[in-house]
Amino acid sequence: MKEYTGRLSASNSKDYSMSASELWDLISTQENLNPCHPFCDSNEVISWEDDNHSDRLVYLNGRDYTRNFLTWDEGVGYTLVIGSEGGPLSYVEWKITALGEDSSNLTITVYPYILAKLPKILAFLPHKLWVQPRMTNYLHSVLSGFEYFSKTGESVPRNHFGKHPWFS
Repeated sequence: MKEYTGRLSASNSKDYSMSASELWDLISTQENLNPCHPFCDSNEVISWEDDNHSDRLVYLNGRDYTRNFLTWDEGVGYTLVIGSEGGPLSYVEWKITALGEDSSNLTITVYPYILAKLPKILAFLPHKLWVQPRMTNYLHSVLSGFEYFSKTGESVPRNHFGKHPWFS
């Protein structure tokens, strides 16, 4: 994982009016991106067993990515790599923090493959000016989609929080 976590990252988090266990149920359910992800065209299970989780995410713009879960910490979060078949991979951490009996926080951190081959000193400025703002905006939309679904029980409308240049 050091191969991935040595990269520049982007992160966002959101507080939810639900317990950490309720939030875990929401983010760990198979095909959960279908009702919760504002840029998801489809999310299909490849494998969803105790020690092997993977699925396929097709974005609204047709990008076809596989998510392979590396760690699965029941009730706390997971890590995964995501990318197109045979292509470069981004590393992603999902982490839940209990804030109280009926409140919790979800933080998603992405270590994107974009710019990863550049030395950090050369990647820093393009990352800060181009990658990080777009990725942070994307993560805000994803986190808000989970909140929308948890509050309304309805699937989040596609592009509900605005279109995204990489995924819409």
